[in-house]
Amino acid sequence: MGIKVAKFGGSSLCDAEHFRKVKAIIESDPDYRYVVPSAPGKRFDGDEKITDLLYQCHRQVESNRSHEEIFKKIADRYLGIARELGLDFDVEGLLIETSNAIRQYKNPDFAASRGEYLNGMLLSKYLGWDFIDAQDVVKFDRQGSFASEWTNEIMREALQKHSHAVIPGFYGSYPNGDVHTFSRGGSDISGAIVARAAQADVYVNWTDVSGFMMADPRIVKNPKCIRELSYRELRELSYMGATVLHEDAIFPVHKAGIPTNIRNTNAPEDPGTMIVVNPSPDHRPGDQIITGIAGHKNFTLLSIEKAMMNSEYGFGRRVLQALEDFGVSFEHLPTGIDTMSVVVADKELVTRKDQIIQRIQQTCQPDSIEISAGIALIATVGHGMTSAPGTAARLFTALYEAGVNIRMIDQGSSEMNIIVGIDIKDFETAMNAIYRAFVKD
Repeated sequence: MGIKVAKFGGSSLCDAEHFRKVKAIIESDPDYRYVVPSAPGKRFDGDEKITDLLYQCHRQVESNRSHEEIFKKIADRYLGIARELGLDFDVEGLLIETSNAIRQYKNPDFAASRGEYLNGMLLSKYLGWDFIDAQDVVKFDRQGSFASEWTNEIMREALQKHSHAVIPGFYGSYPNGDVHTFSRGGSDISGAIVARAAQADVYVNWTDVSGFMMADPRIVKNPKCIRELSYRELRELSYMGATVLHEDAIFPVHKAGIPTNIRNTNAPEDPGTMIVVNPSPDHRPGDQIITGIAGHKNFTLLSIEKAMMNSEYGFGRRVLQALEDFGVSFEHLPTGIDTMSVVVADKELVTRKDQIIQRIQQTCQPDSIEISAGIALIATVGHGMTSAPGTAARLFTALYEAGVNIRMIDQGSSEMNIIVGIDIKDFETAMNAIYRAFVKD
């Protein structure tokens, strides 16, 4: 027997029916030993997530107003789940205690964390498993940064005392014990933390989709599912907009060499997507050389030109120093002999564009600076691209035939991805053109 750690998202634990699905999944495989739940998500369009309601409670308390009306919505959700599942413990008393604690502590992180805490309590009772409070085993330093090695040591010792346990996601604590949360979506990170500490054979992340799609289904109709990809490919796709898995969640399991399986709670028979350190040579069809496509909108391209730039010491450093001086980071840096382009997110330039341009002109004396706003970036990613002649030609031909003008090209040294910058108006057209060029129906 091996060890599997399962994380279930908010959509997978939104009501009693989904609790039953989760229990059936867990009981179908004796290797499942530890489960990490999120707070209940939306049950239908127009519904409210428990975490959002908890933040509302905090804001009421912070303003010295009653939060009881909002908390009643929360309590009704949990009481309804417990009643439908026939859980025999004092849920109402637990909810009263939670409401009083939210009023007492006036801490937004504590309030938000109660969604996972309460869901974890209900799930542990329903499964008949032990409960481990994440506040005791997930640690942050005094500055609020996740203390990975400290946590791994504490978590490992705790798990060794429990053959089966439920550990709530999303939160942990400072050294003084006060609750602190990860960013939204942080239950993915929690699941990976538990998987690393348990030295799991696989970390199974259960959600409401059957794995990663090769492209955004809102843009490309019925894209194929990626059956296997590497953590490096995942990093590239996540960075460029693929949102199935929380971006930071790959690091604990990647570090430990543990594969991650993205599965669908509502379709447990689907194999989903397996994320591994080193993909097998035949992990995709022989004629499919890319793994996926992802993109982001709203970038600005700063194109700086100066004759003999390549022989001028420190030119690139001064350009980047101008950005650093105003607290602006850059996304990509394609260059030529006499040109240097810097891609920056529009939101970074809202109030600082003129100052940055003036600083570059003062310190670099360029011949010209051209500013192109309204840029979208699309990344075509895949290990197979490194050994497939003509990949770039195929991509650029597809964009040419679709009437898309390429404003920028950037390819990493790994040759695992090609990024193109295009006008925002061509974003959907370009995504579909690239997908059709590389993927057969």
